[in-house]
Amino acid sequence: MPATNRPLQGPTLATRPPGPSLPLRARKLPKRYTPVVFALYMSAIMAFFMSSVIIGVNTGIGAGYARRVFDTYLLAMPVAFCCVMLVRPVVARLVAATVHSG
Repeated sequence: MPATNRPLQGPTLATRPPGPSLPLRARKLPKRYTPVVFALYMSAIMAFFMSSVIIGVNTGIGAGYARRVFDTYLLAMPVAFCCVMLVRPVVARLVAATVHSG
């Protein structure tokens, strides 16, 4: 096929605005991953706060505090994730038994 001197069609790398090539909606996970994503976010946030508070109470907030929190978080996060994944169905049943639906 012979080469032509036609300009490129559509935006080129030089004219395209910076950012992801796919819109945010297209990069979302399917709905079936909701329980796992919920457990990931919940465990990440809770493990961080719990690690921060417990380390602060037990050893004080001083030199090396951030490092101790990080080291503790490395253990607490996977444990918390497993706990949320295991306990979530039980908690959902307890909530359904406690709260009126609709």
